[in-house]
Amino acid sequence: MSSLIHGGLTSEILEVYYHVYNTLGYGFLEKVYENALIISLKKKGLYPARQVPLKVYFESELVGDYFADIIVNDSVIVEIKAAESLHPSHEAQLLNYLKATEIEVGLLLNFGEKPEFKRRIYSNNLK
Repeated sequence: MSSLIHGGLTSEILEVYYHVYNTLGYGFLEKVYENALIISLKKKGLYPARQVPLKVYFESELVGDYFADIIVNDSVIVEIKAAESLHPSHEAQLLNYLKATEIEVGLLLNFGEKPEFKRRIYSNNLK
C-alpha cells in the first residue's frame, strides 16, 4: 500500500488508464475515453461518477459551475484530456477543481500520442 494520500486508489485508476490507452490508442474524443474509463473502473469494483457538478464561490457568492469528468469513490477527481501533450492550463484546471471541493487528490490523464498523467494534491487545510 502506498503512503501517498489515496495512493492505492490512484494506482488502481492508473492501471485502468493504461488498459484503456493500450486498448483504444490515441485519436478519439475525450468522451470516448471517459466512457471506456467508466466501464473499466466499474469492472474493477470502483465507484466512478461522471460529469459531477462543482460550484465555485467568490466571497460567499456563487460565480460559476463546472463539471469534473469523473470522481472515483468520492475521493479522487479524474480530469481527462485528449491533447497533443499536457499543458500548464490543464493542471491549473485540475487544481481549481480540487480547491472547489473537499477532495484532496486529482489525476490528470492525457490520451495523446504518448500517454501522460499528473497527480496533484491540494490539502483541505489550505482550503
